[in-house]
Amino acid sequence: MLAFRSQVVFDGTAFLEAGATVLVHDRRIVGVERFGHQVPHDCPVTTLGGTLLPGLVDMHTHLVTDSGPMALDRVAGYTEQEADGVVGEALRRQLAAGVTTVRDLGDRDYWVVDRRDRQAPSDREPRIVAAGPPITSPGGHCHYLGGGTDGVAGMRAAVRDRAERGVDVVKVMASGGVNTPGTDVLRTQFTDVELHTAVVEAHRLGLPVTAHAHGTRAVRQALDAGVDGVEHCSCVTERGFGDCDDTLVERLVTSGVVVCPTLGADLGRSPAPPPPLLALAARLGTTVEDLARERCAFVGRLHARGVRIVSGVDSGIQPAKGHGTLPFAVADLVEGGVPIADALATATSLAAAACGLDGTTGRLVPGSDADLLAVDGDLRADVTALRRPVAVVLRGQPLT
Repeated sequence: MLAFRSQVVFDGTAFLEAGATVLVHDRRIVGVERFGHQVPHDCPVTTLGGTLLPGLVDMHTHLVTDSGPMALDRVAGYTEQEADGVVGEALRRQLAAGVTTVRDLGDRDYWVVDRRDRQAPSDREPRIVAAGPPITSPGGHCHYLGGGTDGVAGMRAAVRDRAERGVDVVKVMASGGVNTPGTDVLRTQFTDVELHTAVVEAHRLGLPVTAHAHGTRAVRQALDAGVDGVEHCSCVTERGFGDCDDTLVERLVTSGVVVCPTLGADLGRSPAPPPPLLALAARLGTTVEDLARERCAFVGRLHARGVRIVSGVDSGIQPAKGHGTLPFAVADLVEGGVPIADALATATSLAAAACGLDGTTGRLVPGSDADLLAVDGDLRADVTALRRPVAVVLRGQPLT
């Protein structure tokens, strides 16, 4: 048995008033006791001066991308061996940042699904939840990942192929994307019937569906189709980001969809915004900096209205959104007005539940996997402390 204690503890839902001692045995949490709890004499105790919390969950990552400029564009040129190396490095960087679970939403040739299937319980890698290649239109957003299809029959076949390969979730590109030339973030990529067919077929096979949707029109279409999640949910029109009336917000709330707004960027890693983002800002008559502020404020309003928010970065697609930058997404939520405990929950308990891992990870409760993170600082007062990991425990195994 091992014990980890701190006077500042976030259990995945709230800060514990008097701290806690977390007891770990055989990969699982077996107790969460008061800070001064007397442990067995042969139980090693690690006392932490900062904040102890569950390991983080990045809800939107692309493990086949290397965090370099225009990283998605290069994926199609990788050999399987090269891709496996990129995936391995991405997982290493995520774990070093305290991310113990990743949801991959941008695979090619099922490389990430295969990596998930090869993982052993003893591997020092974050748990993988995998979507396989995203379903997109021919020539559509991220078509170079190999998921292009169209028509009702094509949609059914694409979903069935993913189910047969054992994906955990189906991702559909409902709108165009910023990083794919020839696509438009303001436009939808499929007909209403095609998107609805994908959702019906996935649900029939027991799989949830999440939709990449930047434009307001695509968000509405995704809700009409009955998706379980919306990625980005920028609600962008020619008038700018967050162009979302009260009726649409209410639909986001009442539908119960999980929204991953893909906030977060470590600007210190990037000398300049990528050209496609600069072009989008120019098209909307604003700046990249103002776009970022508008998105934070918009997501804060969604949270205040009761929309289910989880945190993911779109990690790996470019330097500012490199693997391991999830703490910046949590900080952006706080900047948008989300209370710190609620913001942390989007990257722990709420994210785990959205992955179907409720009771497995994301909370400090008996029976949960012992995925723990300790950071240098009091998160109640300083959200940037999340960027300073001092200890990571993966399924009961201390790594640092």
